[in-house]
Amino acid sequence: MHLQRARPRTVVVMALALGVAACAPALDWREARPESSGVVLMFPCRPQDHERNVALAGAVVPMRLHSCSAGGANFALATLETGDPARVTPELAALRGQLLDNLAGTATEQHPLTLAGSTPNPQSARVRIVGKRPDGSPVVADAAFFVRGLTLYQATVLGSNGAPGDTAVGTFFDAIRLL
Repeated sequence: MHLQRARPRTVVVMALALGVAACAPALDWREARPESSGVVLMFPCRPQDHERNVALAGAVVPMRLHSCSAGGANFALATLETGDPARVTPELAALRGQLLDNLAGTATEQHPLTLAGSTPNPQSARVRIVGKRPDGSPVVADAAFFVRGLTLYQATVLGSNGAPGDTAVGTFFDAIRLL
């Protein structure tokens, strides 16, 4: 009789242990304030900072990139400074075009984007791009393009096979705030 009572407890303990393991988050959200970006956002992992020069709309400009990978996806914020107000809109359009070209993709969704504190710009948008990685595997990019002053921003979630999921994409983009 004692063994019969122990068995249900063992089953309950095992079920709880499996439940806790199944609920362990692949995404560990944390607030980030990338240096010199003027942005606060949430990353699901600890972002690494990189800086490089990129060709954009016929000019070479420095780009700061803050990114990390978690849950089968890459989360990133890129910031670029343009020195000329007349170049803001063409360079933001070029930034969007480069993402499309890099993914050999098609924009399947596009919506105007306005963030509090951003500078209104006709090229500011949220975009979903379906394309391919260099190895030919499918990829989906959710991206936001926006401007403040002479700073261009591109926030991107890049994943495939349904990763990281709409909830994670929403969490990343909904948390973006300009300081």
